[in-house]
Amino acid sequence: MKKQLTANEIRYRTYFPELTEKNFNPMNDVLFKFIFGRPERKLITIDFLNAIAAEDLGHPITDIVFTPTENVPDSHDEKLTRLDVACTLDTGEQVDIEVQIVNQKNMQRRTMCYWARLYLLSLPPGGAYQDLKPCITINLLRFNLLPQEEAHSMWSIYNAETGDRLNKDLVFHFLEIPKYTKSPKKRIRDMTKMERWLAYFANQLSDDEKGELIMSDEAIHKAVDAARTFLQNDAERLAYINRELAILDYNSDHRDAFEEGKAEGRREGEAKGRKEGEAKGRKEGEAKGREEGRTEGQEEANKRWSMLMQRLFGEQRYDDANKAAADADFREKLFKEYGI
Repeated sequence: MKKQLTANEIRYRTYFPELTEKNFNPMNDVLFKFIFGRPERKLITIDFLNAIAAEDLGHPITDIVFTPTENVPDSHDEKLTRLDVACTLDTGEQVDIEVQIVNQKNMQRRTMCYWARLYLLSLPPGGAYQDLKPCITINLLRFNLLPQEEAHSMWSIYNAETGDRLNKDLVFHFLEIPKYTKSPKKRIRDMTKMERWLAYFANQLSDDEKGELIMSDEAIHKAVDAARTFLQNDAERLAYINRELAILDYNSDHRDAFEEGKAEGRREGEAKGRKEGEAKGRKEGEAKGREEGRTEGQEEANKRWSMLMQRLFGEQRYDDANKAAADADFREKLFKEYGI
């Protein structure tokens, strides 16, 4: 008997192709936690962490213990954009992996807040500062955030003048997937361990390339096998679909709001522009009128003065001419006398 699809499964197929192990979204947070957050698959997580953090740590990671994460949501829509996979390394460092799907324009401060929570929780009751454990936050992003072109960047605390590092207690790793997809393409066999994981999360390889990636990397092979198991479970599959639709709705709502904001901005801008244009036009017209008035008035005054001087010089009234130049009232009297 054919399985009846739920309403959300039908809606999902309207926007996405039929969900299979070949086209799943590795950054769907429900699926990510299933693969990377379970003790029975910790070897996958260890492999991923070694690819990202081992070089800066100065030693390989050989074991981890997953730690429960009790997070107070920072906003009503946080469930769409955030997943914590927290663990403690065999050498004591605390690690928090964050998957961020949409850009809420606050990632830099949010990751510092996540790190601070983890760092404070590493101090046991009654403990001393030397008991604090270094904390590493790995941010896996499906959007561009930072200024550098490279997909991976590591951040810590350094002296701005000398470049000396304060310590390794604060470490942020950012993996910006869109930057990886735009980087020069490499053959699978030429990729570093980190690049293979970036290729896995970007999920833009051809079928042949995916096959080569799976066959060349045991941990990624296990991750794909785990995804296959996940998708065969009706409850997990539906949770995946619900999350993809929630992300779709979130993006759609924000896109609609953005477009409406742009339209409203245009309307307000046009109205303001017309108003400012009218005001500017009035000011320019008034200024031009005053200028023209001053010009015309000056020309008329010059013409009257010239006529008056001609009459006074013609009648040899030199003293009156001199007096008219200095005395405006006397000048006006002469204008009336001559009808000018």
